[in-house]
Amino acid sequence: MTLKETFEKAVVESKQLTSKPDNETMLNLYSLYKQSTEGDAPDEGPSNPFDFVGAAKHNAWLKLKGTSADDAMTKYAALVEGLKKG
Repeated sequence: MTLKETFEKAVVESKQLTSKPDNETMLNLYSLYKQSTEGDAPDEGPSNPFDFVGAAKHNAWLKLKGTSADDAMTKYAALVEGLKKG
């Protein structure tokens, strides 16, 4: 299975987890997914200063700046695999 196929399988499996991960893990999943699919985050975050969730997501993604898509896919798949095992 190629890395892209492994990643896509992990994306599907992340939506089928038996329990919802904590907020920090959810941010990790989000930021790794975005880095894998879109590359580096834009420097500007949400324009609404009261969009705390959007700001947290943007900041988590911004921390991955410079991470390759392959590396982010690998980390995403490993994180989902760990969540599946509990």
